[in-house]
Formats: sequence, C-alpha cells, structure tokens
Amino acid sequence: MTSEAAVQWLGIGEVAERTGLSVHALRFYEREGLLVGPVRRTSGGRRRYTSPDVEWLQICVRLRESGMPLADLKRFAELVRHGPGNEAERLRLLDAHRRRVDAQIQALEECRSVIAWKADVYAEHLARDGARGLWDPTA
Repeated sequence: MTSEAAVQWLGIGEVAERTGLSVHALRFYEREGLLVGPVRRTSGGRRRYTSPDVEWLQICVRLRESGMPLADLKRFAELVRHGPGNEAERLRLLDAHRRRVDAQIQALEECRSVIAWKADVYAEHLARDGARGLWDPTA
C-alpha cells in the first residue's frame, strides 16, 4: 500500500494545466460527480489531486471532446466508482459512443470529399487562368 507521504499531490492549477481543463471546469466535474474518487482537501480546504485523478480526467476530456453526452459520462463515472462487476454496462456505454463517433467520422469524411472535389474544381479553373464555367449565382 502506498503511504500518504509517497503520493504526489497536485493542486487544482497543476491539474488544469495537465488536463487542459480550466479550474472552473474541474470544479464543475467535481460537482457533477464525474470523478471516480473524492477530491481530497488540505486543512485549508484546497483541493489535492493524484496522478490517477489526472489520468481519469484525461479520459473524461477525450470522451467529452468526442461528443459523449454528459449523462453518459456521469453514468460511466458512477459505474467505475462502484468497482468490479459492471464491466458489461461500461462496455455498452463505450460501444454506443464509439458507434456515434464512427458515424461522425464517416459524415466528416463525406464532407471532406465534397470540399476536396470543389477545391480541385477551383484550382483547375485558376490554373487555366479563368473562372469561366464556375457556378455564378449572380449571372
């Protein structure tokens, strides 16, 4: 077991820097129950985080950046807090989110394809030194 003295404690500013979250967002995550453990505090009331807290927050950041709904992230955190025995439900949440992300990626690839096609059309016309033949709604 790790002794209390051997744990590297991090302040909220350090955690904000490591995770890319603002101090305000870290407090929000705590209020919303998105952390897997309680945030410890100094005798003066300052928050103290550990490396596992930072690792968890980095996962949360990626899940939120990829569009995971807050309710799903809360449920996922709750399941993790409860410990072993609910891995199948955790997997269902992650699989559902992965399917949403895959759909978003496919939609973005289709958008990129249209953009690339249109950019090629403009590049071709500009290389021929003219815009004749391009769609012009004012004509």
